[in-house]
Amino acid sequence: MAPDVPEEHEEERESEQPVRRLAALLRPHRRSVGLALTAGVVGILLNAFGPLLLGRVTDLIADGVLGHGGPAPGVDFGALGRLLMILLVLYVVASVFMLVQNWLVASVVRLLIHDLRHRAQEKLARLPLRYFDRKPAGETLSRGTDDVDNLQQTLQQTLTDLISSVFSLVIMLSLMLIISPSLAGVMLLSVPVSGLLAAWISKRAQPQYAAQWSASGKLTAHVEEMCAGHALVKAFDRRAEAEQRFDERNEAVYRAGSGAQFASGAIEPVMMFVANLGYVAVAVVGAWKVVNGSLTLGDVQAFILYARQFSQPIVEIASVAGRLQSGVASAQRVFTLLDAPEQEPEPDRPLAVERVEGRVEFQDVSFRYSPDTPLIEGLSLSVEPGSTVAVVGPSGAGKTTVANLLMRFYEIDSGRILLDGTDTAAMNRDDLRSRFGLVLQDTWLFKGTIAENIAYGSPGATRADIVEAARATYADRFIRTLSQGYDTVLDDESGGVSAGEKQLITVARAFLARPAVLVLDEATSSVDTRTELLIQRAMNTLRAGRTSFVIAHRLSTIRDADVIVVMESGRIVEQGTHDQLIDAQGAYARLHAARADAPAADVTVG
Repeated sequence: MAPDVPEEHEEERESEQPVRRLAALLRPHRRSVGLALTAGVVGILLNAFGPLLLGRVTDLIADGVLGHGGPAPGVDFGALGRLLMILLVLYVVASVFMLVQNWLVASVVRLLIHDLRHRAQEKLARLPLRYFDRKPAGETLSRGTDDVDNLQQTLQQTLTDLISSVFSLVIMLSLMLIISPSLAGVMLLSVPVSGLLAAWISKRAQPQYAAQWSASGKLTAHVEEMCAGHALVKAFDRRAEAEQRFDERNEAVYRAGSGAQFASGAIEPVMMFVANLGYVAVAVVGAWKVVNGSLTLGDVQAFILYARQFSQPIVEIASVAGRLQSGVASAQRVFTLLDAPEQEPEPDRPLAVERVEGRVEFQDVSFRYSPDTPLIEGLSLSVEPGSTVAVVGPSGAGKTTVANLLMRFYEIDSGRILLDGTDTAAMNRDDLRSRFGLVLQDTWLFKGTIAENIAYGSPGATRADIVEAARATYADRFIRTLSQGYDTVLDDESGGVSAGEKQLITVARAFLARPAVLVLDEATSSVDTRTELLIQRAMNTLRAGRTSFVIAHRLSTIRDADVIVVMESGRIVEQGTHDQLIDAQGAYARLHAARADAPAADVTVG
């Protein structure tokens, strides 16, 4: 029941500090994170002793083959074997600890994303209808699915690398300083250069990733729109235009993605280039130290291995920083959704109507979708229990808005709406809406059986209740002609069921819910004459003893209404019975003259 809202799109405020907020989401899992850190540190430490042992192996072989100032004594293969065995055990145990770290991080990320998806789902339930009126469904869908999936993939790939790289830097630097402070100083000269280059490139990658995911959201919205309306696209021969718009959005995703990937992909080669320059300097200075006897060949070998392991985390951190830009951009979009203004909170002490009779009053109600565009001003209306009120008027007069305000899909700006004397603003929304039955022009059926669709508003309904509701609303006859009857599964497009039959299912759904107040929004405007008669007869059964608001396009459907309310520009300009309004020769008479429907032929229905 979406109204025609003004075509304005409020710019969303980007969520601030997405990295800090992601860190806050990790807080409940700090024990697992701590264990992952511990396992990572132990694994890195064990790996760090590998080059030292390899250096001792090199020295053992060199001393045995070359000797030092005397004849070579020969290689001590017993000592060599023990060193190699220790090295093997060291690497195996280190691998086990690294495996534990990876498993713990993966578990934490899965739980974090599970929690984030849950929050997004709860947020969607708390968002006002106004948000969905102004946001394409595909854009919202993209934030809740594509962006969350990308965030999960990014965290999965980068958290382990980031933890390992940071600890590796500290440990490798410490060991290099132990072996040779001067060589460590030579290697450290490359670090500031690498850091500045990585920061410069990463800073330019983040906007590109933000643009990529924004363009991706627009592309998803377009695809969702075209899939929903594919029949109309083909019927009006607009496929070429749809494909052109798709190509434009797809090209925008490609351009933004290319820029982001180029910026991110440039980090590692640049860092490797700087690191290679550091290796050259270390090799030259190390060779000179071996020649003058200040270092052994094994020490230089161990240092070069540590230098390699020292440079690798720097390159990895820079690469992770680039990949994180994509995740941060997605996190920002998800948090922007989570930060969107919610509907007004429920009252602390909600009022309840024990037994709803159906008296509805609008008392000087005013409402506007946009602050500077008045829609409904000073609307007052009193509806007695059990009566049928038809609301008519030109498009944009505020007919559907009245129903939206009645069910608190939107909050009024001023005035009051009373249900049996109780202010609806003081009631719990769920309690209020449970008293209403709703049948819309645009039918909505989910993928499931016909029986499940009819029972949607009445979870505890039995099969007998479902069949009774279908018989009362003239849906039983066509349902029984289907191959599986009430167990026929409807697909996403409800294929095999006509528009009128779908509408009858929604009427049966409302009937089964047994509401105190009915809202029928253009419920028969899109069906054929015979089905309209079926629905009208079903409505007569449905309206018996209930207050009903009928928003009608076909004036023939509301001739027998107890009160017909004529609206123009958000105000009631006339009200009365059909005959009274025709005799008054006012706005209703003009509408009737312009739209008068020929009386429907009498059709026998059973």
